Amino acid sequence: MKIALLQRNYTVADLEGNAARIAEATRQAQERGASLVVTSELALLGYPTRDLLLHPAFVTRSWQVLEQLAEVLRGAPPVLVGIAEPNQAREGRPLFNSAVLLQGGKVQSRFRKCLLPTYDVFDEDRYFESAPGPQLLPLDGWTIGITICEDIWNDRDFLQRRRYHADPVEILIEAGANCVVNLSASPFTVGKQKLREEMLSRMACRYRIPLLYVNQVGGNDDLVFDGRSIAFDGSGRLIARGRPFDEDLVLVDLGESCGSIAPDELLPEAEIWQALVLGTRDYVRKCGFQRVLLGLSGGIDSSLTAAIAAQAVGPKNVLGVLMPSPYTSRESIEDALELARTLGLPTREIPITGLMAAFQEALRDAFAGYSPDVTEENLQARIRGNVLMALSNKFGALLLTTGNKSELAAGYCTLYGDMSGGFAVISDLPKTMVYRLAKWLNRASLVIPERVLSKAPSAELRPNQTDQDTLPPYDLLDAILQQHIEQRQSVEEIVLQGLDEAMVLRVLQGVKRAEFKRKQAAPGIKVTDRAFGTGWRMPIARKDWECRALVLKTSEEEGYG
Repeated sequence: MKIALLQRNYTVADLEGNAARIAEATRQAQERGASLVVTSELALLGYPTRDLLLHPAFVTRSWQVLEQLAEVLRGAPPVLVGIAEPNQAREGRPLFNSAVLLQGGKVQSRFRKCLLPTYDVFDEDRYFESAPGPQLLPLDGWTIGITICEDIWNDRDFLQRRRYHADPVEILIEAGANCVVNLSASPFTVGKQKLREEMLSRMACRYRIPLLYVNQVGGNDDLVFDGRSIAFDGSGRLIARGRPFDEDLVLVDLGESCGSIAPDELLPEAEIWQALVLGTRDYVRKCGFQRVLLGLSGGIDSSLTAAIAAQAVGPKNVLGVLMPSPYTSRESIEDALELARTLGLPTREIPITGLMAAFQEALRDAFAGYSPDVTEENLQARIRGNVLMALSNKFGALLLTTGNKSELAAGYCTLYGDMSGGFAVISDLPKTMVYRLAKWLNRASLVIPERVLSKAPSAELRPNQTDQDTLPPYDLLDAILQQHIEQRQSVEEIVLQGLDEAMVLRVLQGVKRAEFKRKQAAPGIKVTDRAFGTGWRMPIARKDWECRALVLKTSEEEGYG
């Protein structure tokens, strides 16, 4: 028997468009001799559907489209389609996260998700009712166990700590399944594919059954789905893999235990680059834009963002805007223009010196008696933000912000200034990874000017300013942030790594104070295990319990209690 895994790029709420994608791919699978066709999780609706699932009319319309799709595919092999199914019971959540079998022009069977994740970017218990118990599909002499995404992520032999008491795969095997198929919409994070392959290989080997996994591909809001649908035989051997970050139709022959294996580069820089390009392209396209713009400062962040944008939407559709001030160095202007020439970007230069003078004059009386401080620096950033937003409005182009994760974490960014815009391309990249990715991009030919990589990073808002006037060195800053944000370590635990306590306290206090900024930041692309997006739910108004206690302790030890 041949099973076709439809690795497709779906758009949330594009019911008719998603149905057409499924129908066209199913026809291709039929021509290649498929006996069963499988889509990814919630394929007809697009994932993540989020609170559209709370609208009964939307769910009703999706089933009308499903019925039309079933009729279109009347002569096709059976197709498993991911959809939200109304829960007819008088208790529980209103929906099931389901896969329905279309065959002969009708819905023949329904298979429901058992494990509902409620961590990180997932909130499925908000919408769906769990459906425990084995769900089997007999077909062509096989007994296929149907699972949906999280259902395969609870293996007792692979995970150190399981989130759920039951293991749907184990239950399916006990019920007689001799093959397991999984419909997924599993978001990308760097390094995750290696974990997926290791886990599924062990699972297939342990139960001595073929295991097939189909994943969505494409960007939807802050999430990128990397595809890489995979299949293993009963010995745990990889027999098929879909292309990374691209659509594919993966045909798996269960009888011959074979399929095609697409090449895949697991180097972190290669994975992140592909994710950022795909995420940017799809966000721009799915939001209805054709062009983007960004401020080109001659620094590393705007340079990398421009390179990603040029690859995502084409260099002619990316406008680079230079906005020099009296503090902008000649070298920065040269570097920005050299980058634009290399990438083939159109540019526009709009000096802000006159605008700065106008603001200073307007505020002179109000600021009388006050010395210049960060207020004037922030004003420059906000002038630039207004210029960029004006161009965005006038040209109908999406403004890309260029801030990185280190700055966003520490609050080293200006609301309504450099944070202005509709999409934050590199907002989940620590500064050290920004440099790593830029150097990786330059491995074959010089894309980002060498001077951009070698000069000290600076916002250039005052004479001779560098980022390290305010922040710790980025290697230390990123080490602290990674341990605190992604590993959730306390101050004490971080200090035990050999880091200075005062520096750790200062960084973590900055993270806490900047929470109100992050709540107003543009959405960005998640690439790490924990990003400042859907999965970050910190309160703004809260007591700084950990840092406050340690500050008091330190003060007492120094005799200032």
